[in-house]
Amino acid sequence: MKIIKRNGDIADFDVNKIEVAMEKAFISVSKPIDEETIKKMSGQIVEKIKNNFPKDHLITVEEVQDLVEITLIENNFYTVVKSYILYRASHHRMRKTIEDFSKYFADKKIIDAMVKIQKDFKEDAYDLAFLYNKFLSFAKDNLTEGEYLSILIKASSELTSKEAPKWEFISARFLSIEIENSIGAVMNKLDINTFKDKIHYLTKENLYGSYMIENYSDIEIDELERYMDYSRDYLFNYSGLDLVMKRYLIRSSEGVLLEAPQEMFMGIAMHLAIPEGENKVKWAKKIYDVLSQLKITVATPTMSNARKPYHQLSSCFIDTVPDSLEGIYRSIDNFAQVSKHGGGMGLYFGKVRAMGSDIRGFKGVAGGVIRWIKLANDTAVAVDQLGVRQGAVAVYLDVWHKDIAEFLQLRTNSGDDRMKAHDVFPAVCFPDYFWKLAKEDINAKWYMMCPHEVLTVKGYCLEDYFGDEWIEKYLDCVNDPRIDKRSMTVKDMVRLIIKSAVETGTPFIFNRDKVNEFNPNSHKGIIYSSNLCTEIAQNTSAIESISTEIVDENGEEVVVKTTKPGDFVVCNLASLVLGNINVNDKDELEDIIRTTVRALDNVIDLNYYPVPYAKITNRKYRSIGLGTSGYHHMLVKNNISWQSEEHLEFADRVYEDINYFAIKASNEIAKEKGSYKYFKDSDWETGKYFEKRNYNSDRWNKLKEEVHKSGLRNGYIMAVAPTGSTSIIAGTTAAVDPVMSRYFLEEKKGAIVPRVAPSLDSQTFWLYENAHDIDQNWVIRSTGVRQRHIDQSQSVNLYITTDYTMSQILNLYLRAYEEGIKTIYYVRNKSLEVEDCDSCSA
Repeated sequence: MKIIKRNGDIADFDVNKIEVAMEKAFISVSKPIDEETIKKMSGQIVEKIKNNFPKDHLITVEEVQDLVEITLIENNFYTVVKSYILYRASHHRMRKTIEDFSKYFADKKIIDAMVKIQKDFKEDAYDLAFLYNKFLSFAKDNLTEGEYLSILIKASSELTSKEAPKWEFISARFLSIEIENSIGAVMNKLDINTFKDKIHYLTKENLYGSYMIENYSDIEIDELERYMDYSRDYLFNYSGLDLVMKRYLIRSSEGVLLEAPQEMFMGIAMHLAIPEGENKVKWAKKIYDVLSQLKITVATPTMSNARKPYHQLSSCFIDTVPDSLEGIYRSIDNFAQVSKHGGGMGLYFGKVRAMGSDIRGFKGVAGGVIRWIKLANDTAVAVDQLGVRQGAVAVYLDVWHKDIAEFLQLRTNSGDDRMKAHDVFPAVCFPDYFWKLAKEDINAKWYMMCPHEVLTVKGYCLEDYFGDEWIEKYLDCVNDPRIDKRSMTVKDMVRLIIKSAVETGTPFIFNRDKVNEFNPNSHKGIIYSSNLCTEIAQNTSAIESISTEIVDENGEEVVVKTTKPGDFVVCNLASLVLGNINVNDKDELEDIIRTTVRALDNVIDLNYYPVPYAKITNRKYRSIGLGTSGYHHMLVKNNISWQSEEHLEFADRVYEDINYFAIKASNEIAKEKGSYKYFKDSDWETGKYFEKRNYNSDRWNKLKEEVHKSGLRNGYIMAVAPTGSTSIIAGTTAAVDPVMSRYFLEEKKGAIVPRVAPSLDSQTFWLYENAHDIDQNWVIRSTGVRQRHIDQSQSVNLYITTDYTMSQILNLYLRAYEEGIKTIYYVRNKSLEVEDCDSCSA
């Protein structure tokens, strides 16, 4: 027997398809049916076909479906036949919608995508009839098919709502076709047919680094091309894919798109796997998998620059500004070089003498730190990040520095305009002693001094100490009448801090005692400050000038300057996308972390460093910053409310697992490639790292012994960055923040695009508590729980409303100090817009 399909093709009649259709009809009304009954009815239908039609008649699909209805009625399955009739009507409507769209689209890819969308999104809210009606509201006559496709993308994205959030993914599928068509047309013109051809072309055009074809043979590239899975484009939502297309895919010098998303992921993976030598193809596949499945994201510079000729892959840099004219200008120049290559910067100004201090014995002539901060401000404006956005720098000053009052007004609306620097991000370094006074004796005097005068009079630098030793030195300075001091009550200082926080979102908070108490490399230095986004906590020290000589070089006199590099911090970031990982599956979590830690470690050797000091420091400590995004997304997927004890217990377990697997991965690489230079006598080597965090279970004791015996590849391992843009790409929530809103509108290309919280549905809706509606003590408590497992720090925001009083905000700061939190990023006032730094987005 033969049957005519709806498209006119003739095929063999298959009775199994009838049985499957009837079984689905029974399932749809929750009516149990046995196989024997199904077989009996399918036999009756076959008999009807033989008896009711002439011998030479070719039966159609519609005629068979009519017979199914009749047979169900004859067997008294009335509720089932009703469901079957509705099913037929629904599918008829869907076919009709596809036919209507076919008047506008001849491209089979678009029609096939619509058919697959109907199969993948079965809920009524995603009926393509809605899309067709929306499409017609935008469509005009006599447009090109490409223009109609753009309208289709716009229409589908605008259907996104709280009730129908998956239109975000449907619109991404159409955008994926637009990208594919655009690239395909260009590749046809250039006669590029394979990934290998494309890599050779991009290399010739200086868009790919030549190191790629120098390290991978054509055979290996062909193998990796076969491994690429283009269906993973379906994992993107519209906003994520749109961001990838606009910001990260390679384009020609004329702006023509040349690279597909999966090719981007594979190119990044291939670059990061180069140090693996003979095993590079294996590791390229593993890195590609975690990237393309959106299980991890890498830092914005890594995603932008890996595979390219100028491969500056790091996000974060920190420099300690010395108290000398030459040193200050060198730090400003370092910032300019970092910004030019797409990095963000943290500058510690705590060693620079205060306003009114002496210069070469002449008293009262020093201009203070503000004038130099204004220079950093102007550099941020003048030297942008790869032409994408303005340069970004956080400036750090100690709360006991004599210029702190003016520093706290850098961005506020009050005070002298000549003392303003609106394009820097102020951050204040606090000892525990300040918070202790704020809690126990807020009317106590707080003294501020010039670091240069302290060094001159006392012979030591107050900023070089922390904890009880710092308190002893501070009180020693306070009681020394030779040191000039400013003073105000702790309460007045708190007012200045909170006024700035409410008006500007800054200063960022750096709790220096907590940072240094848990510094695993305290045997080699001190941590003065953090980076632009407050998640990096590593040893820092100023670059020192040693000598300047005039020497003869090939008969010509040249000037040679010698400097001691200090600790110029650079960190390489990536984030585990917790919302896209099954964190309850320890095997999956360990495998992803093992791959990510290896990729980050390879960045250290592959990186192009904008300043040589960064290269020296990075190779001494081999620091990485493994972070997380999708934190709120993870909680919701596990049916956990933010404001619950269950949240704290869950976070404690998950972050302990992450830390354990990260240290284990670094230890495994150390066995293979060696430890970082300063491993000996570190807290890692002595075991103090584990003791300070009360890691005393069997698995931790075993790992502690392995680390002591075999070493550790990376001196610093974990740091949680903001992930502003990369969390959009991964379709998840940012960093460790709660969502700002379950549903909001975003402007794109002059259009308003609806956005929803990830995995939003009727079950998860109420679990997504908006950030400003959450009691911020739960934010502080959860940060404290995680901090135990993070050797560096976290970019953590506080969300306040206009109802918050000064004492309530102070209590949050005090709670953070008591919970052992190292840093606080922005205070996000509901009425204040602040902008995350994409440089640190990971």
